Amino acid sequence: MALVCSVPVTVATPVSPPPTTGSPGRRVVVTVVAIQLSCCLGFFSVMAHLVAHLRHDLGLMAGTAGLILGARTGLQFALLLPVGALTDLIGARRTGVLACVLRAAGFVLLGAAEGVGALLCAAVVLAVGGALYNPAAQSLLAGAGPAHQAGGFAAYVTAQHVATVAGPPVGLALISLEPGFALLTGAAAAMWALSGALFLLLPRAEPRTGERALPFRDVLPGVRAVFGDRSFMLFALLTAPTTLLANHIMTAVPLLGFAPGAATLSFCVLAAVAAAAQPFVAAGRRGERPWVLRAGLVCAAGTFFVLAPLDGTELGPLMLAAVLNGVANGLIQPSIFQRVTRHAAPERFGSYYGVMAFCAGMFSFAGEMAVGRLFDLGSAGATVALVGVGAFALVAAVGTRGP
Repeated sequence: MALVCSVPVTVATPVSPPPTTGSPGRRVVVTVVAIQLSCCLGFFSVMAHLVAHLRHDLGLMAGTAGLILGARTGLQFALLLPVGALTDLIGARRTGVLACVLRAAGFVLLGAAEGVGALLCAAVVLAVGGALYNPAAQSLLAGAGPAHQAGGFAAYVTAQHVATVAGPPVGLALISLEPGFALLTGAAAAMWALSGALFLLLPRAEPRTGERALPFRDVLPGVRAVFGDRSFMLFALLTAPTTLLANHIMTAVPLLGFAPGAATLSFCVLAAVAAAAQPFVAAGRRGERPWVLRAGLVCAAGTFFVLAPLDGTELGPLMLAAVLNGVANGLIQPSIFQRVTRHAAPERFGSYYGVMAFCAGMFSFAGEMAVGRLFDLGSAGATVALVGVGAFALVAAVGTRGP
């Protein structure tokens, strides 16, 4: 991750995916945003209460619960590499439907599971569905046409943050009713099934004149072509910490000893700030400008430097960290999307997205494991872990070039 490109980079001529045939780009954006809201609401309503269910309802040891959660996360990240190419092959609409069917089935299995084997089976199904979902949704947004890409992704990210805030209380309300967790997972499955139906409302992709369907034998060469794109791979490697930077605050704040109320408030502030930043980044495709991504990475570094000395009692610095992380998320996510959309050929967007998401996901998975071990060493280890995460953000900010 310390690799820095110090030579001039030749950037491919910007190519924007064509507007979706047979339907205005606005219709595609509205449908994908509705899908995102439904999916994320179902996901976060369950995930906010899953650990408590595993520990208290099923009586699992912390290590076993961690195994189940880690299996889902690790497998989902690992699958992003081939799934991006699969999205190019079968089309984003079909991939999205398949993702929703698998996620709905996974939540049903999760609600019915009582043993470790069944829980691991549910985790695998959820992981496969999750790996399929994001490349499908973002490929559709990339294909909505230049006039709708930036604004569409801004609405997509905003829907995610709205669901992040609304999901836990919705889950709490459902889990308090009979039959408890099974009702909650059933509701989440219904939300994903609804999203699958919305994917079916999108128009079928039709090849442009003279364009043939992408055959299976072209998929792996497509992924190899991404690996051969030097400027993009440097960009993907140097921005690999971004998933860890976006997600780790959710783990770090409770581990630092903050009360649930303070942690929840900080997460709500983070989500509100990130959502508020979207119109700014979308205007004039501002996210394509290198300074936007660098500013986001610097804010992310500041987040963890502020958190490092805290002991769970300082509410003011916690809110400052939440604001900084909200700004970071609000700038980084759309900036990366806009730059990948500009750089990738339309028929290879899924492959480019898959490679980048794979790098970021695997870095996040390894980083979370390492940070968790450091936290187990006590306050000094926690400080080192948080400063280290911030340092990765600074390295990325200084070194990022292209595409």
